[in-house]
Amino acid sequence: MALFIWVGLPQPGQAIPWLDLILRGVQVIQMSNVSDSQEVQIGRSINEQLVTREIRLYRNPQITRYVNEIGQRLASSSDRPDIPYTFQVVNDKSVNAFATMGGFVYIHTGLLKAADNEAQLAGVLAHEIGHIASRHALEQMRQTAIARGVAAAAGLDRNLAVQIGVDLALRRPNSRKDEFEADQKGLETLTNAGYAPAGMVGFMEKLLRGGSVPNFLSTHPGTQDRINALERAIDPATANVGEGLDELAYKRNIRALS
Repeated sequence: MALFIWVGLPQPGQAIPWLDLILRGVQVIQMSNVSDSQEVQIGRSINEQLVTREIRLYRNPQITRYVNEIGQRLASSSDRPDIPYTFQVVNDKSVNAFATMGGFVYIHTGLLKAADNEAQLAGVLAHEIGHIASRHALEQMRQTAIARGVAAAAGLDRNLAVQIGVDLALRRPNSRKDEFEADQKGLETLTNAGYAPAGMVGFMEKLLRGGSVPNFLSTHPGTQDRINALERAIDPATANVGEGLDELAYKRNIRALS
């Protein structure tokens, strides 16, 4: 089934004849072929809704700059470096991270504190970049619109698309396939950026040992299955080769959180 977005419609769900759409210059976007610029525009609107209504950003410039520097380093080493990436810190004690379409990544202060070193933090950010690189949010939006019965030849208006995007970012877990794919893409990105690949597995193992698996790891597939898949992909001889394993340096960089 083809799915479209109407961009710029004044009333979501309002039936408007195709001739009126053409005369008003409304842009019609086919979800199966959304351009990078269109995806970034939708992601920007989703982000605006998130930061004004759903989450509270952590406004310390030192922490924000530190996370952004790591994120931009990873994004430039990913297999989708040609869109702008925005990395934001959420003022929330829970251990969580998430991403939405168009290059927007969110990391909780609780996760920053839980990580032992920069490579572990970079592993989480690389995983979220993996979701963006694979356009998982766009596919989830398509599937959600179909499931809700709002996907039809008439299309899906922009406001509803943003509403679905906000809901997906905050409340819908990724599929087994998506999580494994984001892990593998993230591992490749992490290694390409010069970080020790052990950081990605190390953080998952630490949280699993803690007994209370956080939201971003509690989705299907199980954390241990993801760890096993990553360990199979990492050469033990080079697992700790790379940057980001200095725990003291990491604690200095995030000391503003304490």
